[in-house]
Amino acid sequence: MDQKKKSGRWMWTPDREETDRQRAVTVYFRKRLQLAERPGSWTVRVTADTRYKFYVNEELVQFGPSRGDLSAWFADSFDLAPFLHAGENVLAVSVLRFPQEGTEGNHGMFRTACPGFYCEEPESGSWRCQTDRGIAYEKEEERFAPLMIHERAVSDPELAGWKTAGYSDDSWPEAARIPEEDLPQVLRPENLMERTIPFMRRTKHAFSLPVTEIPAGSEVSFTLDAGEEMCAYLRLASSGGKGAEVSLLESECYVLPEGKGDRLDAVRGHLEGYTDVFLPSGAEEVYEPYWFRTFRFLAVTVRTAEEPLVLSGLEYEETGYPLDARTEVRTSDPTLVPVWDISLRTLRRCMHETYMDCPFYEQLSYLMDTRSQILYTYAVSADDLLARKTFDDFARGQRPDGLMNCSYPNMNVNVIPGFPVYYILMLHDHMMYFGDRELIRRYLPAAERILQFFAEHLTEQGYVDKVGGVNGEAPFWSFIDWAKEWMPTQGMPPAGLNGPLTMESLLYLLGLQKAAELMDFAGEDGGDALRRRAEALKKALRRHCLDENGMLTDGPGQRGLSQHAQVFGILTGTLTAEEGRKNLLRSLTEEGIARCTVAMCWYLFRALEETGLYEYTDRYWDIWRRMVKNGCTTCVEGEYYPRSECHAWGALALWELPSAVLGVRPASPGCETIAVRPVPGVLTEASGRVLTPKGMLSVSWKKTEAGIDLTVGGAPELLRRVVR
Repeated sequence: MDQKKKSGRWMWTPDREETDRQRAVTVYFRKRLQLAERPGSWTVRVTADTRYKFYVNEELVQFGPSRGDLSAWFADSFDLAPFLHAGENVLAVSVLRFPQEGTEGNHGMFRTACPGFYCEEPESGSWRCQTDRGIAYEKEEERFAPLMIHERAVSDPELAGWKTAGYSDDSWPEAARIPEEDLPQVLRPENLMERTIPFMRRTKHAFSLPVTEIPAGSEVSFTLDAGEEMCAYLRLASSGGKGAEVSLLESECYVLPEGKGDRLDAVRGHLEGYTDVFLPSGAEEVYEPYWFRTFRFLAVTVRTAEEPLVLSGLEYEETGYPLDARTEVRTSDPTLVPVWDISLRTLRRCMHETYMDCPFYEQLSYLMDTRSQILYTYAVSADDLLARKTFDDFARGQRPDGLMNCSYPNMNVNVIPGFPVYYILMLHDHMMYFGDRELIRRYLPAAERILQFFAEHLTEQGYVDKVGGVNGEAPFWSFIDWAKEWMPTQGMPPAGLNGPLTMESLLYLLGLQKAAELMDFAGEDGGDALRRRAEALKKALRRHCLDENGMLTDGPGQRGLSQHAQVFGILTGTLTAEEGRKNLLRSLTEEGIARCTVAMCWYLFRALEETGLYEYTDRYWDIWRRMVKNGCTTCVEGEYYPRSECHAWGALALWELPSAVLGVRPASPGCETIAVRPVPGVLTEASGRVLTPKGMLSVSWKKTEAGIDLTVGGAPELLRRVVR
């Protein structure tokens, strides 16, 4: 059967209530489709404000749209033909609409003033719709609730089975067309943007339930273990149980009385997390929380009333970006094997329609976190599609002052002054791996505006002035790292309470240096001018931020010291090689010097490499070895701030083992030349294969009395690019 010409329209329920503007609502759309035969193709183009889930004959086909913002709204195209059959078919779409007020819904899902479901399809017949007013989306915490995805769902028996062919929707009103003049410009069909990333992967799993029938008037609790941290859509099938209450507590780990330790200690520990509550109607029904849930453990509690409740199945469909990780590394240290495993799982759990800092708490793409995640992605898969989306996302949201929101997508203002510099580092990384001049030229203006902000905030002495402070107490949050000594000031060196931060000047300096290289690569004028600005800043830092022992202090005229300032002093050349080595050694051993945590270890490892101290990385790998010992299946946010059990800035092994230990990394833009220069540290041998944008390289080396015995293999064209 040939596909008919498509027609498209925005639609919504005609009985919208005023209260729907202030709360999240779920609206169902249904359409019967009568076909003489199964079509060869039946492509639809779909989007919604805010989210949609599209079903055909009860099967979830796709969900979306790809996350955008008020300047770019995405639509998805996909083929329904594999899910259709001759005879009657049911198309069913569930739409979640968050209120327009940014703090009253998910912070990371943009919405306009106009709720709606949009569909272009071959068949132009009418859709029917119904609002499910039994589902309430609740704040997960009173103080800070960026998700607002957790539900209290009172089942309506009249909606049970609404996706099935046997369900009667005769009482449902026809969906009302939204006039084009009522649509915001970004939602008009001609302005909808095509999806730029693949659809999310989906893998089905099922729990084995210890009990399936709960008698009337009873309470039953049990805990299910997925075996690892999961991001997955839940699906609970039940029957009976009118008046019952089913709660699903999603938790990352067990927490001990003294805090997090053995994540599997169910004897001394308890589960903490967020809860969905489902109140069955008594019919045969399926409860599916709308958004994916992050969990390792599910604590299920059932309280029945006058009817028994039968649980016929609890399934979960794992989801995430379809990362094709083909890089593999083996070393002489077997303890790094599980470190690699939890790192790869962490990256997968933090890659969806955007990169995410953590899937459990915020689900936002933070610039600092994302720079690391992108590097890890390049190293294991040579995939830059999500990175390209990231560049575009943050550039669209750049502020008039040149800074960027530190996280995307975010309906609310959230600025960390140093974080936009990581955007410049992202562009530089892409230049080195992929060498796309047009891409660099496109985003160079954004980089220049970032640098201009700092140029406009220099003191008379030539370093960056105080531009932020403690979160909530200043216009901007000067976060650097979750160092133990900085916890009382929320990740900011205490020097920032009284004046400028050396780290913000060092970040600006690094941005100048990398932007100068981007200018040169793009064939633009300005690189030399940026280098002159960098040299002037470097001199100012040496003049005002070095103490009597040659250590970079945390602020001009301040006494606080950190490993961070020494690390970035090395990476920017502010410190000489001799000074950097001496300062770094001192920071490794002396008490009272704030040390880099998980978030900053990539930068620390680069400084250790540059100063010939790479063997000291082994003591830092103990952080990850302790994660494994404590039962973590993903990398924690930080040892001194272990709120999140899954934070992808911690997936360091994914870059470190192939790129430093095996030594495979770009030596010139676009991997025109590729360095293979292993940095062994304490290891005695390593081997593996590394996927580069130019192809797969195999590398193996062993330490010998004469040095490193290195073997490199690959396609002849690829080997001609290799420099040792």
